[in-house]
Amino acid sequence: MIQPILSDDEFLADVESTSLQSDTLHLWWLGQSGFLVQWQDQHLLLDPYLSDSLTAKYANTDKPHIRMTARVVAPERLNFIDVVTSSHNHTDHLDGETLIPLRQANPNLQLVIPEANRTFVAERLGCNPAWPLGVEDGTAVTISGFTISGVPAAHEQFDQDANGRHKFLGYIVQCGPWTLYHSGDTIWYQGMVEKLRGWSIDIAMLPINGRALERRVAGNLDGVEAAALAKEIGAGLVIASHFEMFTFNTASPDGFVAACQRNGQRYAILRAGERWQGRKA
Repeated sequence: MIQPILSDDEFLADVESTSLQSDTLHLWWLGQSGFLVQWQDQHLLLDPYLSDSLTAKYANTDKPHIRMTARVVAPERLNFIDVVTSSHNHTDHLDGETLIPLRQANPNLQLVIPEANRTFVAERLGCNPAWPLGVEDGTAVTISGFTISGVPAAHEQFDQDANGRHKFLGYIVQCGPWTLYHSGDTIWYQGMVEKLRGWSIDIAMLPINGRALERRVAGNLDGVEAAALAKEIGAGLVIASHFEMFTFNTASPDGFVAACQRNGQRYAILRAGERWQGRKA
């Protein structure tokens, strides 16, 4: 099993050591599509999956979810989180075994979701349906210094409710001078580049696991597509995600790296538990 570069006590010590660096953005990859963002001692979790719930669920089926990378940290130990997101309802992006203990550890935690998913989220988490903050394409919420705007995601295709609200979203996150794009699960769709170019994105976090019919799950951008999309939207940096979590649904980052290098696109491949940091000039 792949071991995180930092985990448990060492990971928490790394987060604490950076908390007073008010001019620096810190970002850790937690595996799959999960990221921890720290800005001016405020903390945002993007789509965390910090349990083995899917491995247990599919253990005796023909689609086993065998974990490739050890967990970075138990969710109940993250007792400093201000905001958490779920981009859609799939368990690796909306995990009760992650979010319920996370909320218990952070009584003032705010959860941002696609408005279309409110009823499903409340049922999965056993929470008051009024608790999550819902966004849609073109709407935003501001919490603890993070402004989070919804943009559509196409997990192979768009999925909308009866009111036309998207069940799969990406999020634009603005904090201080920084603009981040967390795509959630998505492929490249018509109009996507034009929609995202207007945000002047500093960091894009994009999936690279691609699509394969034999997996029997909805697919995402592959590495070459993620590199090309980052270039087209003018992202200052692209960080690969959604790989090395489950053996049946992963991809080598080599194609992503090679495509970024061909395109002249700045990129990062993080190991689970690894930190990226940056300052604005």
